[in-house]
Amino acid sequence: MSTSEESKDKSKKAAQKKVASKKGPSKEAKELTSIKESFELEKDKYLRLFAEFENFKKRTSKERIELFKTAGQDVIVDLLPVLDDFERALKEVEKSENRTEFDGFKLISNKLRESLKSKGLDFVVVEAGDAFDSEIHEAITQIPAGDDQKGNVIDVIEKGYMLGDKILRYPKVVVGQ
Repeated sequence: MSTSEESKDKSKKAAQKKVASKKGPSKEAKELTSIKESFELEKDKYLRLFAEFENFKKRTSKERIELFKTAGQDVIVDLLPVLDDFERALKEVEKSENRTEFDGFKLISNKLRESLKSKGLDFVVVEAGDAFDSEIHEAITQIPAGDDQKGNVIDVIEKGYMLGDKILRYPKVVVGQ
């Protein structure tokens, strides 16, 4: 081939490249960009799915821990009236002259109370003179009281109990008006 033929070949190739560039990107370039776009979409889906799965794992483990904390809640709620009966009986025993005869009764009461305490049951501490809080207390009635007792707990009728952070039974109180 002569140099003139080579230069004609080069000019033809250059002209073809110009024509190809005017037509737009080549077929391979279009496929490559579409593959890149689909890859990015799939990568985004994967990341979202992974994040959602991680959130699911955290949520279920938290729910499981909460379930274990309150697993015996129904049984404990059913035993609350028994605890109240024990407290009333212990008050009556204190009034009795034969206190020593009821030592076994006291031991049973303490054992029940300690067993429930080991399962997470605790008292909601309320005393006469505390400020009334509707989030914690249940007002049974209101009675007239002096200015210093207005809005305060006058008497506790029934103790309240909580299991962990959850209140099982609100303390029933009398509030000064």
